[in-house]
Amino acid sequence: MEKTDNNNEQNEFNKISETSNRELPLFSSQIPAGFPSPAEDFLEKRLDLNDYLIRNKPATFLVKVHGQSMINAGIFDGDMVVVDRSIEAVNGKIILGVLNGEFTIKRLVKKNNEIILAPENEQFKPIEISPEMDFIIWGVVTFSLHKL
Repeated sequence: MEKTDNNNEQNEFNKISETSNRELPLFSSQIPAGFPSPAEDFLEKRLDLNDYLIRNKPATFLVKVHGQSMINAGIFDGDMVVVDRSIEAVNGKIILGVLNGEFTIKRLVKKNNEIILAPENEQFKPIEISPEMDFIIWGVVTFSLHKL
């Protein structure tokens, strides 16, 4: 499913598979970004990324983001974000919303009974939600997966 938001961003949705189980090695020590060290001695256990990234599988989706409005939050064009529909969207959370029939990812700002969708890029303007607008919060972004 693809939709375009008011900033010409497209979001591609992927349902989390109930049967997906991919375990990766988890090391108990922090890894320096400098001098190499033998890592096999520090292997603590195996980590299933589904267990790490997903709290509620039936309510969780992966969404591919297209656009630049959230780059200062670490969400870049082409990233995948994890969206959980079961988490309450509180002030300051990054949300996936549907505004006038189009998806958008923005920071939720609630103040003085107003709702503002705030971009994390100064080249975009905040969107003040008015009663005339058709707006719902679809889910809360919990992780951003950025390919290097």
